[in-house]
Amino acid sequence: MNERALTFTDYDVERIEDLLEGARNLPARKREGLEALAEELGRGRIVASRQVPSDIVTLNSRVRLRDLDGDRVMEVTLVLPGSADLAQGRLSVTSPIGMAILGFAQGDIVEWAVPAGVKKICIEEILYQPEAAGHFHL
Repeated sequence: MNERALTFTDYDVERIEDLLEGARNLPARKREGLEALAEELGRGRIVASRQVPSDIVTLNSRVRLRDLDGDRVMEVTLVLPGSADLAQGRLSVTSPIGMAILGFAQGDIVEWAVPAGVKKICIEEILYQPEAAGHFHL
């Protein structure tokens, strides 16, 4: 991953921590991704929802991503797992890409390990961020 400081909203952290708490009874293999997400939260700084910069990916942000390996562009909305539906462009924050982009900023190139090596994507544009639109509790 990038070494830049991640930024999370207090509201997003609260919702993700609730998700993590609810997953404590899952089998270990199903918790792996969630444990990685918990580590990500521990690496970042937490700010009030009203103070998050408008270029940061938060939950319910709609973003345009460019896969730098295949030069493929995709638009996704980052959501909690219960709202995920990739066919509708709703990407779970617990997915590898979801975890990779949460807390990063527009223009950042994000890297994460996959079985075939390292994957790289660029957060090209934040098309909608709830906090920037004044929607603080989506």
